[in-house]
Amino acid sequence: MAITLVNPSGLPEIDAYRQVSVATGSKLIFIAGQVAWDADGVTVGEGDLAAQVEQCYLNIGTALAEVGGSFDDVAKLTVYVVDWTFDKMPLFLEGVTRAAAKLGITPVPPGTLLGVAALAVPDHLVEIEATAVID
Repeated sequence: MAITLVNPSGLPEIDAYRQVSVATGSKLIFIAGQVAWDADGVTVGEGDLAAQVEQCYLNIGTALAEVGGSFDDVAKLTVYVVDWTFDKMPLFLEGVTRAAAKLGITPVPPGTLLGVAALAVPDHLVEIEATAVID
């Protein structure tokens, strides 16, 4: 495995994810921002943040599988949420939890969550991009 997830002493310990990932593989993978589209380009979970987060994670898993990787190889996620407010955190975490269960990942890799005004498609509430390293 090319990624080791760490919670360094001196930083807050977060149960849901790790603060640091150490990558030791030889191939760097950049996954474009994934939105809540299914394979046919139909939006999954219109108006449902949790469902859209889940679909984004599943799409990243699909992209990684195509190049010989898995979520275990993800070094970092960047998440963009439309009109983010902290009260949306339970829905966001619900989507992450459902996706993590389906993908068999725990904990999830480090990530940055950014609130944005809008995404390219008005029905999309979230977009997630990933950086992975594989051997």
